[in-house]
Amino acid sequence: MTISYRRPHRRVAATVAACALAACSLTACAGPTPESPVNYNQLDPGAGPPLPPDSELEAAGSVAPQEIVTDTWEGSLRPDSATPEERVPTIFKRGRIIVGVDQSQNLLSFRDSLTGTLQGFEVSLAKEIARDIFGDPEAVDFRYVDSIDRVRALQQGNVDIVIRSMAVTEDRAKQVEFSTPYYRAQTRLLVMDNSGITSVADLAGHTICVAEGSTALQRARAIAPESDILKTRNWADCLMALQQQQAQVILGDDVILSGIAAQDPYTRILPASLGLEYYGVATAKQVSGRDVSGLVRQINSTLERLRNDGTWWNLFNQWFAPYLTSLGPPALQFREENPDE
Repeated sequence: MTISYRRPHRRVAATVAACALAACSLTACAGPTPESPVNYNQLDPGAGPPLPPDSELEAAGSVAPQEIVTDTWEGSLRPDSATPEERVPTIFKRGRIIVGVDQSQNLLSFRDSLTGTLQGFEVSLAKEIARDIFGDPEAVDFRYVDSIDRVRALQQGNVDIVIRSMAVTEDRAKQVEFSTPYYRAQTRLLVMDNSGITSVADLAGHTICVAEGSTALQRARAIAPESDILKTRNWADCLMALQQQQAQVILGDDVILSGIAAQDPYTRILPASLGLEYYGVATAKQVSGRDVSGLVRQINSTLERLRNDGTWWNLFNQWFAPYLTSLGPPALQFREENPDE
């Protein structure tokens, strides 16, 4: 039996050759297959998505930590028997109090995406202060301030008071007047569930995110000298950085971290406490020609009422109970005053 082989048609042969050439070209263009998936390098922000706006990456150990002194504050001014009109005549006549707050700090002070209104524990606190001055909790003009602009907003008179998770420290007490503390927070760590980070001992080589101007920045420098620090303009940007793998840890107060955890079910707050913070309502510093004592006493009268009538617990349960436990409102801290002054 004879088997004959037919030569391929010239047109078919040309087609096959062209396909082979195209396949070779595509292979050359594609280059070698990566051995492993791309992993964003925290030391090279350009390797992945852009960092949050106005953020800055601080190399590990490049800045020495400053001591956070909280135990030398002498306390605030005790409420007196004066009326709100007598204590804060200018604010009373204006008919509203101007309050500097955040608008992106979930559960503390945030803008509701459905209604567009400000809500949260600190927003409610501002409304209670307005209630005691005007008899109207809505007599508040809210102004947004960044954490790094809190003191400047007070000094320039842009706001009457600031309620923005501002911890009472020795340095800050030289710049502003504080009310008695309205919240006691614990500094802790928040991580993604699959991060493998379980304690401070695991932080070396990982990037920690904190808000610029917060006491958390100094704590991060102190407890994690082998970690890069991503400094952002607010805590919401830290959540974005965590989700984009630009940071592996957020270091902050548990009341702030609870708001972040509420937005991402794949995060968790580690149990260890790294320190205590006491938040106070801030006013401009009392200087010659500027008497803020009446305003401070007015704020403190509200904080004392919230503590005594159970309103503080109502606010805590409304905003934080699903995420945190609490020992209750912090003790009232009033300084000794000379009645002859």
